[in-house]
Amino acid sequence: MSDQNNNWERAVLEKLATSALQEQRLARHWGIFFKMLTLGFMFTVLFIAMGWIGKSEVALGTGKHTALVDMQGVIASDSMASADNLIPSLQDAFEDKNTQGVILRINSPGGSPVQAGQINDEIRRLRAKYPKIPLYVVVDDICASGGYYVAVAADKIFVDKASLIGSIGVLMDGFGFTGTMAKLGVERRLITAGANKGFLDPFSPLNPSQQAYARQMVEEIHQQFIDVVRKGRGKRLKETPDTFSGLVWNGQRSVELGLADGFGTVESVARDVIKAESIVDYTVKENFADRLAKRFGVGVMSALGFSAHSNGVSLR
Repeated sequence: MSDQNNNWERAVLEKLATSALQEQRLARHWGIFFKMLTLGFMFTVLFIAMGWIGKSEVALGTGKHTALVDMQGVIASDSMASADNLIPSLQDAFEDKNTQGVILRINSPGGSPVQAGQINDEIRRLRAKYPKIPLYVVVDDICASGGYYVAVAADKIFVDKASLIGSIGVLMDGFGFTGTMAKLGVERRLITAGANKGFLDPFSPLNPSQQAYARQMVEEIHQQFIDVVRKGRGKRLKETPDTFSGLVWNGQRSVELGLADGFGTVESVARDVIKAESIVDYTVKENFADRLAKRFGVGVMSALGFSAHSNGVSLR
């Protein structure tokens, strides 16, 4: 009888041990599964943040559509409205076989004449390469100076009646601190090799010959801007003495002056002009890595005591 009891107890213990072992294995498997799931989720979030996936809204099989590219903010080499960002976006938009037309949505006060010129040149190249694909500009709040420099490369410009358009001019800005320095008893000690190496130095008295040279250079860039506008707008432009004075006009007045062609939004132009209501965004998006690199770069430059020169030329 004791042997039977012992066998029964042994069997129960073996079953309990086996069951516990199976539960441990199952728990370990589920633990591995959830860890892998969490790891996969973290990598997905990281890849999206780094811009390796989800970089664009462009999807396969979208069918015939209107391509959208955004140009937002100041035009500069280190901004989202740079030639390095805009040109690849425009190229992708034109190269898609399903693109029926391209809309460049602009909301920019202007910026670098170099960056604006590069974007303008590329738009003209793409329009010549893909003559059947029109490119239209749609203006949000503002399309001024360098923004308008880009816009005139389009087939047509559409605005809101309250948009701000124009500012066809060039400026070179800076500061002069010589009066403040004199009051504080601060002496500027500048040693240069080359008569104009300290060109428009803000801590030195203004040199009339350098000022005249700067004015001549700004006038030359202004003339380049005028030529681009005349070439882009052609006979549509109704020139007045104020056209190239640097003034801005509201959207309604800009249409009357031939600076723009009509009123419209991205949706209305896609629907009524291009005849392709489906809109696909080709704009290059700034990812986490880009933002981090910019912040790090600015921080390093600031720590080293570097800053942008105040006497920059801009279309603003």
